[in-house]
Amino acid sequence: MTGAGRFAPSPSGDLHVGNLRTALLAWLFARHTGRSFLLRIEDLDDRSSSEVADRQVADLTAIGLDFDGDPVVQSQRRSRYDEVIDGLDTAGMTFECFCTRKEILAAPRAPHSPPGAYPGTCRDLDEGERAERRESGRPPAIRLRSDITEFTVQDELCGTFTGVVDDFVLRRGDGVAAYNLAVVVDDADSGVDQVVRADDLLSSTPRQAYLAQVLGLPVPTYAHVPLVLNTFGTRLAKRDGAVTLTTLASVGVSAERVRAQLAGSLGLGDGSETPDPATLLARFDPSKIPAGPWILDPVDLL
Repeated sequence: MTGAGRFAPSPSGDLHVGNLRTALLAWLFARHTGRSFLLRIEDLDDRSSSEVADRQVADLTAIGLDFDGDPVVQSQRRSRYDEVIDGLDTAGMTFECFCTRKEILAAPRAPHSPPGAYPGTCRDLDEGERAERRESGRPPAIRLRSDITEFTVQDELCGTFTGVVDDFVLRRGDGVAAYNLAVVVDDADSGVDQVVRADDLLSSTPRQAYLAQVLGLPVPTYAHVPLVLNTFGTRLAKRDGAVTLTTLASVGVSAERVRAQLAGSLGLGDGSETPDPATLLARFDPSKIPAGPWILDPVDLL
């Protein structure tokens, strides 16, 4: 099979065990289907750091993951994102938005619209109204002029999912491409046709699939995998203690031991052995991935 899968971390902090589990699953899905596996550094956030990115690559390598080709670095692709947005603007499919997040949350919206959905405040401003708002000094974001309100995607693990598609942001007010635009363009340009990521990102997928369709780009296949949660039932984070390879190594836990625990959480081992990636790949069956989240007490890793 041609095509590629990918893992795309944001280098704003070291990868924790939940991130590593998702990366392992993305690698297994890609290799299981004969795809290439790519790494993308999503460093458009101001908190991103090249030093953190280097540590993330080292951690992924330490648990045995390999990648094809050089990483794609989003900060090096700004002109490409601008090119795509300019094309949408020429086609009359964008508009300037001067709203703050607070104003969007406070604005009245259609019944059943989810919190945070854009209410259309700036969509139909005339030129005089736009000029007046520009004079306020607030730089506008650029939004897609969507012609639908919802879109349906098929997910290998979650099934059919229909989500809201509003006039979402393509470029932020600071001139940086928004996540939904960048990931769609990057995936298409890199030949990524399989997206495996954590299921907290499922709600954004209809927007991305719709944008790909608008741009005439192929829509990838999706598999949104369960998160790793702490013992309180909330998303695992660094504040939960020894959950990064660095902190675990400081108390004597090797990367191989972490991989073994990840394998056990996926039903690919019993936790007592340390199977290598090739062994995990031979055992991997996407249909047998546990459906619920992995509840992790960091003490279990020790």
